[in-house]
Amino acid sequence: MDEMPLQLDLPGFRFHPTEEELLDFYLKNMVFGRKMRLDVIGYLNIYRHDPSELPGLSKVGEREWYFFVPRDRKQSSGGRPNRTTQNGFWKATGSDRKIVSLSDPKRMIGMRKTLVFYKGRAPRGSKTDWIMNEYRLPDYSSPLPKDIVLCKIYRKATSLKVLEQRATMEEEMRAIHASASSSSLDTMSFCSQLEEPVLPPVLPSQHLVFKKEIEETDIIRYEQPKEIKGSTLQLPLGEGKLPQLQVPSKWSMEWNQDPIWSLNSPWLQNLIPYADVLNF
Repeated sequence: MDEMPLQLDLPGFRFHPTEEELLDFYLKNMVFGRKMRLDVIGYLNIYRHDPSELPGLSKVGEREWYFFVPRDRKQSSGGRPNRTTQNGFWKATGSDRKIVSLSDPKRMIGMRKTLVFYKGRAPRGSKTDWIMNEYRLPDYSSPLPKDIVLCKIYRKATSLKVLEQRATMEEEMRAIHASASSSSLDTMSFCSQLEEPVLPPVLPSQHLVFKKEIEETDIIRYEQPKEIKGSTLQLPLGEGKLPQLQVPSKWSMEWNQDPIWSLNSPWLQNLIPYADVLNF
């Protein structure tokens, strides 16, 4: 009966294998179906996940995360593996590097390919700081039992200078946004001030009284004369002279001294000749 692999849960354990250990021990045992007592590296198709999800899916690792990954080729007869994810793709950088044994430098134990994750779709995309080292066994004369590779995922170390530049750029962007928002608010307030109705200036009380007197004077000046109700003029028959005009009692003889009637009115000028004839 095969022994079940043991889950790794050891306090203080750190997993930092060399490239030779990854290829010549872990990957070779996985490809040829040799069971290991400790289940340190998990089996996962990483191309179904974004890089940010992989640390939580790894069994071990703090800054580096390891996975056994099946090679999903675009064509069944061979060709380039499909490394496209839902939100991006892994792009190879440079040529593959040969990994040799430290004890026997003439013996090649595998190949290493370095890839960078890009967000978006090829050929365009934005480069990220997620790096992957893909390890595979050398090509033998006969095909391998399993087409599996071992992948190490990590994030590229960011220097202090780059971090300071990012912080400076973020501060500049915040200042630009703040100035843009303040200018937009000033423009809105200026437009609102222009849209407010302009009220006429409030005149003092004496100015209002003077204006009212002028308006009343203008009305009196151009007002049509009212009809004077009184006794009608009767001319006696057979006499050549007209009798004296009877002025109503409410009209005084000083009517022409009234400042209202002293105004230059066309109607008064037409009435003066008749008044002289009537009062001779």
